[in-house]
Amino acid sequence: MLLHNRVNRTAQTLGNSDSDDDLEYDYRPLLAPIEPWLQAADWAVCHMEVPLSADNTRLRPFPTFRAPGDIAASAKALGYDSCTTASNHTLDQGSSGVHETLEVLEAAGLHSTGAARSAEEAESQIWLDLGGVRVAHFSYTYSFNGFRLPSDSPWMSNLIDPDEILTRTTQARNDGAEYVIVSLHWGNEYVHTPNYQQSQLGPQLLASPDIDLIIGHHAHVVQPIDRIDDEWLVYGLGNLLSNMSAGVRRDELLVTVTVDEQLNGSFTTSLEVVPLYMDYNNVTVYPSAPSLRPNDLPDWLDQELDSSWDRVRSVLEDGSAWDDLGLPPVS
Repeated sequence: MLLHNRVNRTAQTLGNSDSDDDLEYDYRPLLAPIEPWLQAADWAVCHMEVPLSADNTRLRPFPTFRAPGDIAASAKALGYDSCTTASNHTLDQGSSGVHETLEVLEAAGLHSTGAARSAEEAESQIWLDLGGVRVAHFSYTYSFNGFRLPSDSPWMSNLIDPDEILTRTTQARNDGAEYVIVSLHWGNEYVHTPNYQQSQLGPQLLASPDIDLIIGHHAHVVQPIDRIDDEWLVYGLGNLLSNMSAGVRRDELLVTVTVDEQLNGSFTTSLEVVPLYMDYNNVTVYPSAPSLRPNDLPDWLDQELDSSWDRVRSVLEDGSAWDDLGLPPVS
């Protein structure tokens, strides 16, 4: 959720501030085509890239964001359950911005991980109970765009540090985590190929017996997916909502992870990918696979979706997981 001004203005035209039951900024129509996947998931997670406003005021554009808090209620209504919050924009509005953002997410009924209002919250928020399985979900970022964590609140958000990640995930496992997910905000912007940090750190972390799945974002373009010893490393999902107009920056991935417990207590993970594309004209996200997209789209949009589908497949072919990806059929 990279909420540039144009995205917010579009949501505002769809909103209704005259009723307490409606949203002043309604993002639901922008993501309505992918709602079936969100509703079907036992636990749906978004990445909330930017700070949020509790009353939809004091909004700020790029490069130091503050976006309407109505995105949280919209996300919850669509089927999202949780948001990761560690990004290079986490500290855009300082400590108060972190507190306000988490209050907005909490008020909407969304869990979050990656930024915290206290040391106790930083520890407690990693824990999930999914289908009776104790899951730990961590969220880290490569940078805060020059802002620094307060010296008295180092727990406010998480910078990528291999030793700390391994220490915390090992501790989570010792504390009873049966499945551990790490979300990483990393990579070079607009570059499909994982950078040195990604290509070195990703496999290093996944080699730990205490980490089961890595999900990445930040590059603003789709990146490959690797499979290492039956574990998955998703380098980059691309954007979801943004004002980036270049076609490759509107190619996106929706990933469904299925975790099955075995008789011996271990877990196996399978992964399905639904390539997405954001139509820049109406800031609406569609599945790009021909078999999944709506039937009544204009010809020009069908052609854009065809191009996106081809581009995403080309990127994913570069990952070691290509032969194992559960991609939707062409028709």
